[in-house]
Amino acid sequence: QVQLMESGGGSVQAGGSLRLSCAASGYTYSQFCMGWVRQGPGKEREGVATIDSDYSTTYTDSVKGRFTISRDNTKNTLDLQMNSLKPDDTAMYHCAIYALGGCDTIAWGGQGTQVTVSS
Repeated sequence: QVQLMESGGGSVQAGGSLRLSCAASGYTYSQFCMGWVRQGPGKEREGVATIDSDYSTTYTDSVKGRFTISRDNTKNTLDLQMNSLKPDDTAMYHCAIYALGGCDTIAWGGQGTQVTVSS
């Protein structure tokens, strides 16, 4: 059974940092693209960052230069280092594993961890 458990969310002031972590279990995900998606209040779900099986990464424009995604295939974990946080980053952040072969279709998602950034 696939399980994704996010942690690391919290409340910070603008300019602060948080590190999100996702522990994946139930399978070996080294061949899958993994990523983070978020949904803020009154906003649509948005892809934040992805990291493919070859460790190539993508970021949505609004977080480039501030967020860093990483993975540890030996531990089946996925992290998101978030620096210089802005109020617009306030959202529920979900860990995601994409269907094999790409970073387009989410196959599994976690329950999420809340990030709140105050001005």
